[in-house]
Amino acid sequence: MYKYEIILFWSEYDNAYIAEAPELPGCAADGQTMRQALENIEVVIKEWLETAEIAGKVVPTPRGRLKFA
Repeated sequence: MYKYEIILFWSEYDNAYIAEAPELPGCAADGQTMRQALENIEVVIKEWLETAEIAGKVVPTPRGRLKFA
């Protein structure tokens, strides 16, 4: 649906899978399964983008896979 990079990992601390969209600051979701975390992050990304637009914030253009040195 969205073209933002999503990082998915298991968190022992939260006892859940965590999905993060690093291009959107603070955009993260969790779930008891990987699928649930991915479904939840899609909802959170949508809400993040809607909120940014309403607030007049700049919405980052999706860059896809980020490259680090």
